[in-house]
Amino acid sequence: MRSLASLFLVSFAFPSATAALPIVDEWRYTFRKPAGGWEQTGFNDSAWKNGFGGFGIPSTPGSRVGTHWATKNIWLRKTVHLENVPAKPALLIHHDESTEVFINGRQVVALKGYTTRFKVVLLDPATTKAIKKGSNLIAVHCNQTVGGQFIDVHLVDANNVPKLPKAKRGTKPFITDLITKWGAEVTPENAWTEYPRPQLRRDNWMNLNGEWDFAITPARQKKAPKKWAGKILVPFSLESKLSRVQRLLDASEALWYRRKFSARPAASPRTILHFEAVDYRTAVFVNGKSIPIKREAKVFEDGVHYHLGGNTPFWVDATEALREDGENELIVRVEDDTEAWQLRGKQTLNPRGIWYTQVSGIWQTVWLEQVPLRGLRDLQIATDARSGSITVKTRSIFRAPGDEIEVIVRDGSREVARSRGRDSEFRLVVKNAKLWSPASPHLYDIEVTQFDEDGDASDQVMSYAGIRTVAKAKDANGHWRFTLNGKPIFHWGPLDQGWWPDGLLTPPSDEAMLFEIKWLKEAGFNMIRKHIKVEPRRYYHHCDRLGMMVWQDHVSGGQKPKWTRLQPDPQDAKWPAREHQQFMLELDRMITALESHPSIVSWVPFNEAWGQHRTVEVGKWTVKRDPSRLINVASGGNFWPVGDIVDEHRYPHPGFPFDLNQNGRFDNFIKVMGEFGGHGYPVKGHLWDADRRNWGYGGLPQNAAEYKKRYLTSIKMLKDLIGKGIAGGVYTQTTDVEGEINGLMTYDRKVIKIPAKELAKIHRQLFQ
Repeated sequence: MRSLASLFLVSFAFPSATAALPIVDEWRYTFRKPAGGWEQTGFNDSAWKNGFGGFGIPSTPGSRVGTHWATKNIWLRKTVHLENVPAKPALLIHHDESTEVFINGRQVVALKGYTTRFKVVLLDPATTKAIKKGSNLIAVHCNQTVGGQFIDVHLVDANNVPKLPKAKRGTKPFITDLITKWGAEVTPENAWTEYPRPQLRRDNWMNLNGEWDFAITPARQKKAPKKWAGKILVPFSLESKLSRVQRLLDASEALWYRRKFSARPAASPRTILHFEAVDYRTAVFVNGKSIPIKREAKVFEDGVHYHLGGNTPFWVDATEALREDGENELIVRVEDDTEAWQLRGKQTLNPRGIWYTQVSGIWQTVWLEQVPLRGLRDLQIATDARSGSITVKTRSIFRAPGDEIEVIVRDGSREVARSRGRDSEFRLVVKNAKLWSPASPHLYDIEVTQFDEDGDASDQVMSYAGIRTVAKAKDANGHWRFTLNGKPIFHWGPLDQGWWPDGLLTPPSDEAMLFEIKWLKEAGFNMIRKHIKVEPRRYYHHCDRLGMMVWQDHVSGGQKPKWTRLQPDPQDAKWPAREHQQFMLELDRMITALESHPSIVSWVPFNEAWGQHRTVEVGKWTVKRDPSRLINVASGGNFWPVGDIVDEHRYPHPGFPFDLNQNGRFDNFIKVMGEFGGHGYPVKGHLWDADRRNWGYGGLPQNAAEYKKRYLTSIKMLKDLIGKGIAGGVYTQTTDVEGEINGLMTYDRKVIKIPAKELAKIHRQLFQ
């Protein structure tokens, strides 16, 4: 093909004789083979996608990726306007294995092999005839088969090769046709209308979800915008389909929200604004006044109070800022630097593989409640199965010396325990207590009332508890096993990402969330590993009442060490003190928000080696922070002797490196398969993006029968491992997610790959 162009590669050291040609990074592109004539100027490419160059995978050496490309082929078209034809025309190109470039319909080069940096390719003088003053079409086809990939092409003058700018990112996330049946039913009127805090319930509250005004400004702008871009549906993130915006937020930008609400100032009750989750740096303004974030009043140089963290609830007392007429303006300002040190889980700026679309702004319910000044702030509930006791710790907003607290426990309508006094902690014993377990998830109702010195009730909240004890014990063969209420129990569950094609991190509805938990229960699972995501608090409420145990991961982020798994002599990443302090703050917030839920049986501070640092310190802190649960300090990560569990990840089929138990390193730990499986199976018409490389671990099966056979093989291998001491297993995963098609159901939850009843039958062998 070299007869098409007499070309050679040269360095960038050219004398600057003429002005550099303009750099055009905007392309039309497709991953599907186009019709004939695609390289010609008259070809209709209106159905192609828009994107910024270059195209490929960020890890490719020397790349500047503006648009992710992971398929085998890509076709590109862009128009470059020239004031004059360059004296020494050339291509500035970084390419993959097989690349053809056309200018105005004429092929000018055909390149084999790949590069690891940008090269200048001089064009044969004969090709100058294809280049003209004015508009010029550059068309490119690139093919790759293995390894990293990248393509970027620019027409330049070899006498003045420009320095390429940093790659631009588009403002639109990938737009998919997928939507769940629940997402299709979402409206501004029904968007997450349920009470968001099931374990501390009041009647007097107002849901602030629905349509808000929104705007995007440069991050340097600290004052609310005068013009608003349109409406956004809260509580769905800016990037999601259900937000009705679908716009990527850059780290250099700020996202603003605005809505009205009604409330009047008063000494009591106080007006509390609750935010269940906002990603990531949040400021709240009421009637133009910056409101301190309670229990973390951080004031920065601009005089604005901020909340840092994207995954757990926070609240502000807006009472002092309210207007006398009761008509108030609420403004929320958010910044989100997704790939900085902040904890982000599976979010990324370049979705690919196991990394998904970024999420910015409000993504869980916003609500308001009226709380008496002499009112209850928090409840912390703990239980003990042996004594049948429920311990309730209370915290009040304000409590005078003569105030008393009363706690009543009921089993349905029947009162079973009562305690009253001036203490803040109450231990109540239920005679012949009904214990909580997956087989019998019994819950007791709890009523907590605060009384003033005159004996009048100043505040009352409702809660509940499941009486159970989580522990571990050795079996007859000396293997450590999980126990629940003193009895051994095998932990069996899916890896559950909690992502949705329409809401991203936000489930489209409470009903949708409930559907998944019920289905997993019907499929014979008794546990869910909630994977590096904190769900809405109602999720854990449903697990409590349905009887589903939960391993709760902390959300990951930051730098990671070399991943050595369960090998001796592990490493930790080096984290700055400030970033480590924020990591611990967010870990503590997660535990504080969720610790009263009986369904949660284990905390997982780290996943694999993602952000794994100061492992022993973090593990010991977590053990001390919550001794009532088992600690899996690093699921599949670098093993350090801390906590209760040693956890192996292996794909596609399960296995455990028993040979690494040198000098009894694992002897004091419960052994689990924290991840395995991941068998992929694509379902046409239910893929996030049919054009990308949709994948599963171990390659894709040829048909549904082979997929099922692989699953059966994994379960049989896990059964064999149980006899060798494995006490729990986590199958990857509940649903497909974006290009990861290894779910038991499709991403839109419309196709079940193996029926629940059939799965339940398969899983019975794990409990025999």
